[in-house]
Amino acid sequence: MAVWSPWSLLLWEALLPMVIASAQVQGQVGGSALLVADHPPGFQVREAIWRSLWPSEELLATFFRGSPETLYRSRFLGRAQLHSNLSLELRPLESGDSGNFSVLLVDKQGRARTQTLQLKVYDAVPRPVVKVFIAVSGDAQPPKTCQVFLSCWAPNISDITYSWRREGTVDLGMEPASLFTDGQVLSVSLGPGDKGVAYSCIVSNPVSWDLATVTPWESCHRQAAPGRASYKDVLLVVVPVLLLLILAGLSAWHWGPWSGKKKKDVCANEVDQETESPLV
Repeated sequence: MAVWSPWSLLLWEALLPMVIASAQVQGQVGGSALLVADHPPGFQVREAIWRSLWPSEELLATFFRGSPETLYRSRFLGRAQLHSNLSLELRPLESGDSGNFSVLLVDKQGRARTQTLQLKVYDAVPRPVVKVFIAVSGDAQPPKTCQVFLSCWAPNISDITYSWRREGTVDLGMEPASLFTDGQVLSVSLGPGDKGVAYSCIVSNPVSWDLATVTPWESCHRQAAPGRASYKDVLLVVVPVLLLLILAGLSAWHWGPWSGKKKKDVCANEVDQETESPLV
C-alpha cells in the first residue's frame, strides 16, 4: 500500500481533477462554527487535509496515518479542533475569521475528493434604539388622530435587516407603503383606540436578532398636553430673545468706552466754565 505525506497529497490535489462540492457556513463572533467534511457512503477516509484558502492560504489540520494534527502556525492556532469524523470546529470565532476553506479527503482505494466551504462570521445584533417623531404638531393634526414616524437604529453593526411588528395582532408584517429608508422608519396614523398599541422594531442578521418596543400614543399625549409648549413654540420665543440680548451686549461693548469718554469731556468743560465765571 502506498504511503502518502501531506505535501504529496497537496501536490496530487493540484495535478489531478477532483470531485468538488461547496457549502456555506455561518457563525457568530464568540461562538463556534463546524466545517463538516462531507463524503458519500462507502468512502472510507484514510487521509485528510484542512486548509484556509482566503484571505490567506494556511494549513489548519491534517489526519495522516491515523493521527490528527492541528498545531500548525495559522491564525486559527489553538482555536481549531479536528473531530473523529474529520469535521473541523473553529472556536471562539473572531470577526476576521470569514473566508474560504477546503478539505482534501483520500480514501483507502486512493480516490480523492475536495470540498470547499465558505464561512461568514457575523457580529451579535445589539438592542436597537427606537425614537418617536410627531409628524404634524398642534392644530394641524386631524381631529383625535396623531401621525407619527418611528425611527429604528442599531449602533455599530452592518449586514442587518429591519422589520416592524404591531404587538397584539396576528399579522406580523407592515404595509410596504408605510416603510422608509430600507425599513428603518415606519409611518403610523394613530387614533383614540390606539392608546395602548405598541410597535416593535426587530433587527436581525442570519445568526442573531433583538428588538425594542415603544407605545407611540404616549408621545402624542405628551405633545398635546394642555399648558405644554412644543419645542417649535419654545424656539420661536427663545431664539428672538437671545438675538436681542446678543445685539444689546454687542452695542454696549462697542459704545461703552466712547460714551464714557464723552461724559468725562462734558464734566471737564463744566468745571472750566465755573472756574472762569466771576463770582457775583
